[in-house]
Amino acid sequence: MTVSGIGMTSQRARARMLERLKEQGIKDPVVLAAMNAVPRHPFLEESIQQRAYDDTPLPIGQGQTISSPYTVARSCELVFRGQTLDRVLEIGGGCGYQAAVLSKLAKEVLSLERIAKLVGRARLTLRELRINNVLIKNVDGTLGYRSAAPFDAIVVAAVMPYIPEELKLQLKPGGRLVAPVGAGESQRLIVVEAEPEGGFKERELEAVKFVPLLSGVS
Repeated sequence: MTVSGIGMTSQRARARMLERLKEQGIKDPVVLAAMNAVPRHPFLEESIQQRAYDDTPLPIGQGQTISSPYTVARSCELVFRGQTLDRVLEIGGGCGYQAAVLSKLAKEVLSLERIAKLVGRARLTLRELRINNVLIKNVDGTLGYRSAAPFDAIVVAAVMPYIPEELKLQLKPGGRLVAPVGAGESQRLIVVEAEPEGGFKERELEAVKFVPLLSGVS
């Protein structure tokens, strides 16, 4: 794996990706800048790096996928909202790409991934990209990480049947959680906001497709 990656086409491909994200409705200039700043190809096996900037999820091994650029940008825009984020929790870290994008929007990112092989590879890629404000832990993330809470934002990168109350309670007042909820072909992106006076406000957004969030560590 090389960070320099796929030759002279990389920056041009990233520029095309940014234009497509704008056409798809991503407006926040800070989020777009973060998407531009983080190359996607180093997080993939060399055999599929030429597809890195296509708007599609791609396999990363262990039965997992890297989310499409639009899905990553959409989740980031929903939690960022032009605000400075101190601490963000990511559940389902995978290859580390989304955590790398979040690292440009937050002071600190804690990413949880249950598959040790993915954690090792993600750590190596982040180190090669000199991204130093992401901590990836090989743990079961189904109920978050209470000992490090509260978080300004929580981003879940695998589909859940429902959002546990335990996870909502790890948000700071005013914080947001973004997660796909459902099963199989019936999945929707859900945004939960922790209201300053207490309680939670929930919105259902567009249809999405993610791999399931599984418990346990491997």
